Amino acid sequence: MNPMRELYVDKVVVHMGVGEGGDKLSKGIDLMRQITGNAPVRSNAKKTNPTFGIRKGAPISCKVTLRGKKAGEFLETALKIIEKRVSPGQFDRQGNFSFGIEEHTDFPGMSYDPQIGIYGMDINVVLARRGIRVTRRHIEQRKLPKKQQVTPDDSMMFLKSRYNVEVR
Repeated sequence: MNPMRELYVDKVVVHMGVGEGGDKLSKGIDLMRQITGNAPVRSNAKKTNPTFGIRKGAPISCKVTLRGKKAGEFLETALKIIEKRVSPGQFDRQGNFSFGIEEHTDFPGMSYDPQIGIYGMDINVVLARRGIRVTRRHIEQRKLPKKQQVTPDDSMMFLKSRYNVEVR
């Protein structure tokens, strides 16, 4: 097979929405650091929502972006937690997919602590082919040719072959 047509995991973004700042968010950040091994970044609310007590600009969540070998290892662990099942509705038009994990205690080495509580997280996976730099560079930036773009079918085949994921 042509090496330029092979898919790879470009990045994995792990997002944990806590809903409020302060102590709850700092506990979420510590958990995220333990689970991923990277330092999380705080995310702020985009809109004010008085029913949930959220102000625009207030820190309410954290996220970590994993790339390279770490991204692949984390994805393998996360897919085991969801029993390696993904539905076709979780894929977007660019071949990226997302899934959620309800409890952080499902990760190996994590246990329930009543002082911390239970946190869930969203995992977004971006798949790409070699040559994507053409669209990201500053000088002579170009569109990616249609045959180099990742489709949902390509992503599903990649998950089945690389990670033995059942797409149903």
